[in-house]
Amino acid sequence: MLKHQANPGILRNLSNIPGWRTKRKLVVLESDDWGSIRMPSREVFANLQEAGIDLLSDEGFRYNKYDSLATSNDLELLFEVLSSVKDSAGNPAVLTPVSVVANPDYAKIRQSDFTEYYYEPFSESLKSYKGCEQSFMMWQEGIEKRLFMPQFHGREHLNVKVWMRALMKRHEKTMQAFDQEMWGITTANDPEIKMEFQAAFDFIDPDDLEYQEEVLVSGLDLFEQLFGYRASYFVPPNGPFSSKLETVCFNEGIKLLSVPKLQVEPLAAGRTRKRIHWLGQKSKAGLTYITRNCFFEPGQTGRDWVDSCLSEMSTVFRWHKPAIISSHRLNYIGALYTENRDNGLRQLDSLLKQIMKTWPDTEFITSAELGEIIKNE
Repeated sequence: MLKHQANPGILRNLSNIPGWRTKRKLVVLESDDWGSIRMPSREVFANLQEAGIDLLSDEGFRYNKYDSLATSNDLELLFEVLSSVKDSAGNPAVLTPVSVVANPDYAKIRQSDFTEYYYEPFSESLKSYKGCEQSFMMWQEGIEKRLFMPQFHGREHLNVKVWMRALMKRHEKTMQAFDQEMWGITTANDPEIKMEFQAAFDFIDPDDLEYQEEVLVSGLDLFEQLFGYRASYFVPPNGPFSSKLETVCFNEGIKLLSVPKLQVEPLAAGRTRKRIHWLGQKSKAGLTYITRNCFFEPGQTGRDWVDSCLSEMSTVFRWHKPAIISSHRLNYIGALYTENRDNGLRQLDSLLKQIMKTWPDTEFITSAELGEIIKNE
C-alpha cells in the first residue's frame, strides 16, 4: 500500500461523508490572500521588531516573515509549474487565487488625521513595490491562459472599522505599524481591540454590519472593474462572517460561499454560534456552501505536505468528493525570501505530478467551475 493511502483516521472519514458527491476525480487548488500587501519589506519587518512588536511568536509568524505582494517573477515561476502538469483532458493545472482588490491608502488616511478611511486598488499598490511593477500584466496573462483565475476574498484583508478606531485612539502598536505602512499585527488578545485586524468581517458592534455591506458591494464592483468578470465565489478573510450578509452576497452575484465544516459565526458583543456545514449545502439566501477538505502549506515545517495532502485526497476520493485544496499565497512568494518561493514551488510541482501519477483521470478545475458542476449534476 502507498504511504499516502494509509488509514487517515475515523474523524477525517466522517467529516467527508455528508454533502454533494461525484465519481469524477475533480481537483480544485485554492489559494488565499492574493492582492494584500501584508509585509511590505524586510526593512519594515526589522523596524517593527525593533519597536517591540512581536512578529514571530504566534501562529502568524510565517505570514509576517514571508508573505507580501507577488512579484512578476513569482508569478512567472508559478505559471511554469502549473502549465507543466496536464490533467486527463490535457488541461494544465489551474490555481484559484482568492483575492482582495484593495489596500489602505496610508497617505490619505494620515492627511485626514485618521478620521477618514481611504483605499487604493491593489493594481495601484503593485506599482509601488520593486519587482511588482509588471505584476498585474502577469495576472491578466494568467487569466487569459486559464492558469490563474481570481475569485473574491473581500475588498481588503482588513477589518476597516476596528482598525480605524484603533488609529483614532492612537493605539501605540497600531500606530507604529501604520508608520511602516503595515497593519497585519496580531491583535486578538489585545484587550483594547479584542479581534484580529485581518478578520475583515468579524465584529463586536452590530452597527459595523452596515459598513460591511458597503465593503462587499464596492469590493465586488472593483473586482469586476479589475478582472472584467463578476466574482461568483467568496472566501471571507480569516473565517468570521455573519449570515446576515449572505443576501447581500447573493444579490451582488456571489453564488458560492466558502465556509468551515464547523463555522463559528460572530453575533456581536463577543457572542458566537456554531454552525455545521457540508459541501453543496444551500443557504437560506440561495448560496451554495463550499467546504475545503485538503490542505497544502509547504512553507510550514513539521510535516511532509505532499504526502499529507495526497493522503487527504485519497480520503475524499474514497467518499466521492472533489479534492478542494487550501494553499495560502505565502507558500509561493519570493519577494522577501526567494528560498521560500523556491521551496513552495518545488513541493507544488511534486504534488501535482504525484496527483496525476496516482489518479490519471484527475480533472483540474477552478472553484467557479466546481460550482457549475455541482449545480448541473
